[in-house]
Order: sequence, then structure tokens, then C-alpha cells
Amino acid sequence: MNEVETNIEAVARRVMVRSIILLLFAQVAVLSLWFSAASVLPALAAANGLEVADLAGLSAATQIGFVAGALVLAISGLPDRVRPQRLFAVFALIASAANLALFLVSPDGLLAFTSRLVVGFALAGVYPVGLKVAVGWSIKRRGLIASLLVGALALGSALPHLAVYFGGVDWRLTLLVTSVAGMIGGIAILFCDVGPYHQQAAKFDPRAIMAAWQIKPVRYAFLGYFGHMWELYAFWAWVGVVAGVAATGHVENPQAFGSLIAFWAIGLGAVVCVPSGLLADRFGKARIANIAMIISAASGICAALAFEYSLILFVMALIIWGMSIIPDSPQFSALVADHAPPDRIGSLMTLQTALGFALTSITVQFTPQFVEAFSWPMAFLVLALGPLFGIFSMRYFKQNKDLIQ
Repeated sequence: MNEVETNIEAVARRVMVRSIILLLFAQVAVLSLWFSAASVLPALAAANGLEVADLAGLSAATQIGFVAGALVLAISGLPDRVRPQRLFAVFALIASAANLALFLVSPDGLLAFTSRLVVGFALAGVYPVGLKVAVGWSIKRRGLIASLLVGALALGSALPHLAVYFGGVDWRLTLLVTSVAGMIGGIAILFCDVGPYHQQAAKFDPRAIMAAWQIKPVRYAFLGYFGHMWELYAFWAWVGVVAGVAATGHVENPQAFGSLIAFWAIGLGAVVCVPSGLLADRFGKARIANIAMIISAASGICAALAFEYSLILFVMALIIWGMSIIPDSPQFSALVADHAPPDRIGSLMTLQTALGFALTSITVQFTPQFVEAFSWPMAFLVLALGPLFGIFSMRYFKQNKDLIQ
């Protein structure tokens, strides 16, 4: 390799590093909007004379909006017709503006629900589009790159809880900070470049539904992902609330304590995504996903046992649960990409994401109702059924060792 070629490679490497850093920053900033409402539910409910359960629809609306947005964007092919950075930026600004609607409307009304639908819909133009930009920079490190993006999703989801911790009970400050962060992230992405492997993504193909069931590795990757999603967003949406409930009578400010625990539980999960992505590329995506779900299920069971016994043990269980609940997510998507027909990868990944997030809208919405009827420990045990189902699904890859990737 001559000096000119070496210099060209060095420049390309610098552009790649700069672009990925900008992309991760933008993802973290914009995705802080996802749980901006969920993180302030106790304060928002108290300010309006409501119960937290009365506002559960705000969290579910974000999930529903995301599902609708993912399907609409895939079917329309819009990401294929415009530069992904511009699409990301536009939807980031829309989500940031919609996030401020709670300043103007009653939180338990239709307009508030609609505003969260818009936030979720717009975020469908952020997270998947960001993933598309990221994978355009490399092929060999698919597990790691997907993990970095999911880690950014987790960290962005954790930031509103940190804002609540420092902002106290002022829910307005949290909404304002996350909206400003979303706008900054939307602007930052415009300075990100696309990589040499950037290609047009496949449009949603209804026939992919049959392929998702007929191709066994894809089918079991779907099933594992569903088990993972059963617990993920219900945990993220309510971990701050339940930590505050458990801390009542033990600490001076239970709400702030709950927000801090939620930040660490979700944020450390983002950190774990990096080494888990490296391990997945080396030892197999299915194997790493399975290990994560084993730890996640065990943590949920331990949290149920410790809830009324010891605050310290309960918090430890929540932290470990949060660290193990997310590293499997990118590996399920990567497994679909590994085993799907090349001309249907985009359709199948879109279908997987949409169905998974549709499932989360159910668990996020009904967790508080389930708790009211039974208890938090019982809710933890029900959520732990998700990773247990995922572990069962991953047996297919263990029995077919030639498919371990």
C-alpha cells in the first residue's frame, strides 16, 4: 500500500469515527424524548390531582405511535428517497415540538395522548434511520454496531430520569430539557456522513410475514425478540415509579430516589451493550442473547422476592435487571439479518420491530392495572415470563450449533 492509499484510508477512518460519534450523540439526545413523560408521571399526576395509573396511556401512546411510524415509513419507502440525515433531523424536531404539548393540555385528555402518539411516530424516523446510517460504515462488526445504537437508545431513555433527579418535582423542567436536547440532536445529525456500505433499504413486503414463520432461524429470532420486548419497556417505563414506592418511608425524597435508580438501571444497560456486542461478534449472537435473558429473568424473580424484604437487595436486583435487560435486543435484529433472504432483510426487520413494539404497548399500559389488582412482586414475576420464553426460543440455535453466529 503506497502513501497516498494510506492517507486515504486514514481520512476515511477519521470520517467514520466522527460520523459514528455524532450519530450516537444525536441518538442519545433525541431518544431522551421517549421517556420524558413516563419519568415525570408521579409529579405530573400530583400536579393535576390524578393517580399515576390514570396517566399510563401516555407511555403506551409512545409505543403505539412508534409502531405506526415504523410501518408507515417502511411502506412509503420515504427513507429511500431522501437523505437519512435529513429525515432524522426533521422527525427529531417534530418529536421535540410534540413533547412540549403537555405544557398546554390536560395530561389525562385526548390531546395529551395524541401528543405522545406524535412523539412515538416521529421517533420511528430517528432510531431505525440512525441504525441504517450506522451499519453503512461496516459489515464485519454488525453485532457491535447494532449494540452501540441500542446502547444509545437505552442511554437516551435514561436521561429523563436524571433530569427529574436534578430538577426535583418540576416536571416542566424535564420536558423542556429533553425537548431542547432533541432539537440539538436533530441539528447534530446533519453533520454526519453516510458510509461506503450505505444502501437503499428494502420496503415493507407483506409476503415477509410468511417468511418470518417459514424460515426457522428467523422465526425463533422473532420469538426471542418478543420475549425480550415483553419485559423491556414495561421495566423502563415503571422502574422509577416502583423504586420510589419501595423507598417510601426509607428515604427523604422517594421520587428523586426512584428517578436516580431508574437512571442507573437503564443507563448501565447502555454501557453493557458495548462489551456484549464485542462478545456477540466473537462467540455468537444467539449465545450472548441467551445469557442476557437468563440473568434478566433471574433478576426479575429476585426483585419480586426482595421488594418487601430489603430495599438494598431490591435496588441491587433492579440495577442488575436493567443491565441485563437490553444487551440481547440488538442480537435478535442481527440474527434476523444473518438468516433472512437478502431481498427481504429490510421487510423482516421492520416487521420484527413493529410487532415487538406493539407488544410493549400492552405491557406498558396494563402493568399499573395489574399492580393495583395484585402487587408489584406479582408484576415482576409476570414480566420475567418474557425472557423465560425467549430462553426457550433460543434452544433452537443451541440445538443447531451450525447456526450459532
